[in-house]
Order: sequence, then structure tokens, then C-alpha cells
Amino acid sequence: MTHATLPCGASYRPLSGFGDLETLPYSLRALLDNLASHESGAAEQVVAGTRHHTHAVLGFRPARVLLQDLTGVPCLADLAALREAVTRRIDATSTLEPVIPIQLVVDHSISVDHAGVAAALASNVELEYHRNGERYTFLRWAQTAFDKLEIVPPNKGIVHQVNLEYLSEVVTIRNGRAQLDSCVGTDSHTTMVNALGVLGWGVGGIEAISTALGEPLEMGAPEVVGVRLSGQLAAGVTATDLVLSLTDTLRGHGVVGKFVEFCGPGLPGLSLETRATIANMAPEYGSTCAYFPIDAETLRYLRLSGRSNAQVRLVEEYARAQQHWHDPSTTPTYSQLIAIDLSAISASIAGPSRPDQRILLGDAKSSLATALSTDTAQGTPDPAPTADGSLDQLHDGAIIIAAITSCTNTSNPSVMVAAGLLARNAAARGLRAKSWVKTSLAPGSAVVTDYLRRADLLSSLEELGFAVVGYGCTTCSGNSGPLPRDVTDTVAARNLSVAAVLSGNRNFEGRIHPAVKLGYLASPPLVVAYAIAGSMNIDLTSDPLGVDAEGRPVYLADIWPTDDDIADVIGAVVRTELYRHRAADLFVGDERWAKISHPSGPLFTFDDTSTYIRRPPFLDNVAVDARSVDDIIEARALAVFGDGVTTDHISPAGVIDAHSPAADLLREWGVQESDLGSYGSRRGNHEVMVRGTFANARLQNKLVPGTDGGFTRILPEGDVVDIFDASERYRAAGTPLVIIAGKSYGIGSSRDWAAKGTRLLGVRAVIAESFERIHRSNLVAMGIIPLQFIDGDNLDSLTLRGDEPISVLGLTALDDDVIPSHVEVRAGDVVFRVRMRVDSRRELLYIRNGGVLPTIFRRVADSGEVSVDRIQLRVPTPVRAGTHPTP
Repeated sequence: MTHATLPCGASYRPLSGFGDLETLPYSLRALLDNLASHESGAAEQVVAGTRHHTHAVLGFRPARVLLQDLTGVPCLADLAALREAVTRRIDATSTLEPVIPIQLVVDHSISVDHAGVAAALASNVELEYHRNGERYTFLRWAQTAFDKLEIVPPNKGIVHQVNLEYLSEVVTIRNGRAQLDSCVGTDSHTTMVNALGVLGWGVGGIEAISTALGEPLEMGAPEVVGVRLSGQLAAGVTATDLVLSLTDTLRGHGVVGKFVEFCGPGLPGLSLETRATIANMAPEYGSTCAYFPIDAETLRYLRLSGRSNAQVRLVEEYARAQQHWHDPSTTPTYSQLIAIDLSAISASIAGPSRPDQRILLGDAKSSLATALSTDTAQGTPDPAPTADGSLDQLHDGAIIIAAITSCTNTSNPSVMVAAGLLARNAAARGLRAKSWVKTSLAPGSAVVTDYLRRADLLSSLEELGFAVVGYGCTTCSGNSGPLPRDVTDTVAARNLSVAAVLSGNRNFEGRIHPAVKLGYLASPPLVVAYAIAGSMNIDLTSDPLGVDAEGRPVYLADIWPTDDDIADVIGAVVRTELYRHRAADLFVGDERWAKISHPSGPLFTFDDTSTYIRRPPFLDNVAVDARSVDDIIEARALAVFGDGVTTDHISPAGVIDAHSPAADLLREWGVQESDLGSYGSRRGNHEVMVRGTFANARLQNKLVPGTDGGFTRILPEGDVVDIFDASERYRAAGTPLVIIAGKSYGIGSSRDWAAKGTRLLGVRAVIAESFERIHRSNLVAMGIIPLQFIDGDNLDSLTLRGDEPISVLGLTALDDDVIPSHVEVRAGDVVFRVRMRVDSRRELLYIRNGGVLPTIFRRVADSGEVSVDRIQLRVPTPVRAGTHPTP
């Protein structure tokens, strides 16, 4: 392929050789850019695949891999274990290194133990370092051991906002040539960076490490759904209202596994920060990515956030030369075009357990009764709390957590300034948050604190209890910390269904806090308003929030800031120097980080007595030759689930319950009950994590109807035990295991432990009506076979209970390099076919080898080629005829 030179002097490979690109969606042009930078043949396939609907398997090789610490610690532990295995068993003279740069942001380890006071931040950071000493020691070792690893230390911000503000280059120089920046990350909200025109999405931890080691991410030519935006948001309508409406609409249209791309006359009017709010929520509406093309607004944000003039010039010149620059006069060809009138968007919240359950603000009060009817015997809310200071006012629907948190909204000055102005106006009228509401402010970036302080709004937020508690992913990921004992005791004693309101992206059952049954997503200013109300049993559009010092009712409309007020504050305080000041020490930690004593050398010495970091077991006893794939004979269902089981239900998350198998193990190891901590902090210890898999308190297993939590029934005996205990009994008996589920199995965050834990429990296959994209690939990456019901089949239509012995026949074809399109399942006397969801030859190899890590290990062993800067792997041969194409 020929090369050309940009005016700034950078060399690049022109895309003009692939024909007329004007009708190709911009997201596919970005994918084409990536493929062309590696091999022209693959690039030609993406053009042919999208224009002629072929089923070519494409290999995406992102420019970088992005980790956050909850997923990053086990990822790096896997990498350390693989390096150790290669060094000790294959080539003692060489050191395995990533091919692609890895960036890790430590942002998921801080918890809201202290809140409501200015000293909360310092206290929470102190606890963070106390609890995570072993994990941070490991990260400090990794920082020196891997050449292509960069780590952003704790309390710099949330990974996606750090990525948006600092890490993303939009156009980068690789191997001496310019190309579009791209990334994959171990958090599903990696899509936030799509707002900058950076192609990227969330993957599992195992996929992330294999990608860093040179394995391409395989995919078919994606279907692209266009979202045509027109009009503009009405006065008082926030970016959060917009994204909740989009989430509801796009979930309804069905965009799972597809690219979503935004276009239309309403696009130029959306700020980059609002685009980021929309792109962040792509996992909530199910799309692989949510892409915005590069335009003048992209350049404005790059300048604002402190990128150099040379970098901004490179972005514009490359985007224009390669037809990545948005041209409003042309319309790409999309597989589907969805029209959204921005002027029709209204104030909304979402809940009580899914981000796509949009509720118009005026309907929130009436919707509470519906939510309670499924969770309490009385089925209607009690009167709204009206007085401070008495827990007697706690009723069903009371709010006990109000948190301005997460990357989704704290990246956007418009909603953060709105929250500050509303707090100032409320305080001036004498309003305060109710005493039973735990309030917190966790900005996604320290720049947020800087501009709120400059505007003299931080003090107003603090006055209402919204003091800064940390710069990390807190309440949204379950790190909401403890609640006052008298509050939880009252909730438990009265069996109340109480609520949390947060400005996050996830409100799944059991995610926010074990005491909270109802979770609602709302804009930051609405979070403040609901904290003042103290209850969901209020219509904020017509009911007063409270009364002022003179006894006059105060309504939300009385204290809601105008758009002009918000814009004036942003214009006065959001400045480039704030970003540049924070960027200067982005990779430099505080004194605590610098003082962490850590080992050195290329190999990490795993401590078999550690309760936090242990050698991962996925390479234990791996033979040089691949295993054979046997049919599954006379298996039992470890669990049987309905629709919408999330990775929050599957993966260990939140605090470790004192009555769980994980807590029992930790006590055996001498850990005090007060130090049990969270599953997140112990993700590097597989013994803890496997005991927490399927342990979510709100999980419902159809084998034990009427019982919530991680329990199952031993078959055929009938004993009801913890799922982990059941797996151990089945293992001792030599009984293979499967999981049976309904639609959208594995929806939610890209939690690698949802697949790792399933594997360690002994599950060989998951049979579901449909899979969420990331979780399906995670299962394959761990050697677990996803099987999908066909023709509308499910347990009910097949008249099955799930307690029948189950055999899966036809799997041995995988040993012959054939991926059968369907295999046969025998459940008792019922025989039916299911679709094999092993979607490519590379995935076939993962199943045959028992996962990604054994596959890479065997390739290195087979080729004998390891160097400090690249692993040379053999190119696999094509799949034999008779296999099905990638869907």
C-alpha cells in the first residue's frame, strides 16, 4: 500500500484505495482504518462485508488496552502467571511482554465509608490504602516489571473520564505512521471514548490480556444502526434526561451486538461532554459502541482539556485526509435509521432495577406503587417522610442513599454545575437533605472539584451533605460503604423497601447496597432534590420539596437553575489550565503510593497464604498438547435462571456477607469479620471469588423457588445448599455441570469473574435463550461452551423443569476443527437442538485448549519464539468447510 504525508509531516496509509467511502458509516471507516494499518486484505474484507453482507471474520487490533483496577489486578496476575509459566517451562532466557500498550487506572478501590463532611475524602483514602496494601504492592511491582504498562495511581479520577480527558490521542503515531486511536477496556463503559471518535468497547479481562499479547479480537463485519438527531433540548432538560431516553428507546429497538452511530442536524449542537454521557451508556442499551464522528466540537474539547496545538492539528489533518471528518452534506448507509427529536425529550429518571426502565419525572410517584407491589405485601407506598431527625419517618419508598457518582454524568460540567447551583438555591431557602439519607459526591475527575470550587458551588453542595468522598467509582459499582446501624436496623426490622438515587449508569438489583431494594438513576441536580425530599413518594413536578424558614412551600421549579445561569458559570470557571494542572502529575501518586515497598524483577513471587493475591489456577497442569473435547454426559444443572440475569448476579461484587462461604474461608484464614472487605478488593484471590460466584442476594434460582440468594438444590437428592458447596459435591461425584438461563444472559458490566467463577465451579456449558455480547465471549475465553435455544425453545416450551439429567452430544466435532452449527441436547426424555455459539476458529481453539491463557501458552511452546517486545504466534489455518459463519 502506498504512503502519503500530512501537512504536519506525519506519514499515513491512505484509505482512498478502498473506493468511495462516503456512504460507509464513520464507525466502519474507523474500523477500516485499524484493519488497513495492519493488513490490506482484512481492510478489503470490512468494505466487502459491510457492502455485500458477507460474513468475513475480522481481526481488530486496538492501539491500546485500558484496565481499571478491579479487573486490572486479576488481568495482570494472569499475565504474571503466564510470564512465569513461559519462563520456567519453555524459555528461561526470555521474558514475555505485551505487544500492545496497557494503561491501568486505579479507580475502583475507594469506598464511601465516610460521607457528608469535608474530611470524608482524606478518611476514605486512608482506609483505601489500609485495605488494599497487598493489591497496590502487586501493582507497584507490575509498574516496574512490564515495559508497556502505565498506571494512573489512586484518586486521579474514574478510568473512562481519565481516558477522555488525558489518555486518548484520537489520532496516534504507531510504527512511524499516523492512524486513528482505538482501545478496548475491561469495563463495559469504555465506550465513553467513542464521543471523541475513538473506536473502542468493553471486553473481558482474559480477552484484554490476550489482545495485549497480540491476539486479534475477532468479529464479523458489524451491523451499524444510525441514530438521527434533530432539534435541540428544551430548557431545563439535561444530558442525563437525554441518555435515559435514548437507553429506553434503543433497548426497545434491539441494538445488542451492533454498532450505533449518531448523525443528523442535531449532532453539532451536542457538546462533547454530552456526547460522552451518551456514549458511556452504550452497554445499557446493549450496543457494542456508540460512535460520534470527529468534527469541530472534537477539536474544541481537545483544546479545552489541554492537548497540544500540534496534537489538535494532527487530529484535524488526518481526519480530513482519511474522510473521518464529519461531513453533514452526506448521509452514510445504515442498516437501520432511528429518528430522535431532541426537543421531545423530557425530564426523566430510570428504575427501580434497570437503566432502561425510564420514568417521566412526573410519573415517578405513581410508578413507586407498581415497584412496591412486586416487593412488599402492602403494595403501596407509605406517606412521604416529612420531618428530619426521626427514623419513625422511614417508610417504603424512603431514600437512604443519594449519590452524585460515576463517570457517566460527572464528566459533564452542565449537570455538575446545575447540581451545584440547585444546592446553592436550596440552601438559601433553608432546605437540607433528610437525616436518614447518606449523601456523597464522587467526581470522575479532580477537575470537577476545581471548577466547582472556583464557582463557589462546592461549599453549597457540602452544606447539603454532598462533600467529596473520593475520585473513583463508588456507589455506582457497589462501593457505597456502610450505612448507619440504626437506619439498617430499622429497614430490616420493618422489612422496608427503601431506595437509592444516584447519577450513575447501573441500578441492578443488589448492586448499590444490600439494604437497598429500589435503585433509581437521575441527573446530579435531581439527586440533590431527591435527597432533600428523602422519599421517592413525591411528585417533584408538583409537590413541594419542603418549606422555607417562613413556612412557605419550596418547589423544585423555585430552585432549578436556568440554562443561562449554568452556561455563565461554565464559561467563567471551566478552563484549560485546570486540565493541564491535573495532567502534569497524572502518573504520579501521592506519598502513600510512592512509599509502597514492592518487589522487583521480571517474575512476581506469589504468596500462597495471601488473602488478596494468589497465583491464578488457569495454567495449572496445562499440557503442551490441547485437550480433547468430550460430549457432556449425564450432567446436572447447577442453577436454572429466568430472563435478564446480569453479570452483577453472577460475578462476586460488593461487600462480603458474613454468612457466605467466602466469609467462612476468610475466617478460617484468620481474617477478622470487620476486615472481610469486598469481593472487589479480593479479585486477585480465586479461592474467595469462586465462593462468591452466583452469591448475589437478589438472585433467583428456579431450582429453589421462593428462595433468594446463591442457593441451589443437589440433584437428584434434593438438599438445598450454597452453590459453591453444591459444586464441590458434584465435583467429588464426578458429575459435569451446566447452567440453564433465559434471555439476555450476562447483561451488564464486563466482569471477567462472571466467567472465571463459572469455570472454577465446574460448569462446562451454559444453555440460554440469548447472551449478552461480552459475557458470551468471556465464557468462550474460559473454555465454557455457550449454547443457544432455537426456534423459540425454552424450558417452558419444552416442558422441562431443569432437574433432569442433561447430555450434550456432538461436541466431539470440535476436535476435528469443525464448528457444528447445532448440537443435540437430551434432558431426561426430551431431545432438542441448540445452536453452538462458538463463533470463529479462534474461539474453537479456546474451547479445545481450555481457554485463552492455555492457548497462548501452547502457541509459544509450539513456536518457541519469545522476545522481550513481541510474541510471534503461528497464523491459524482456516476453518474447514461445513462450519457456520460468524453471525
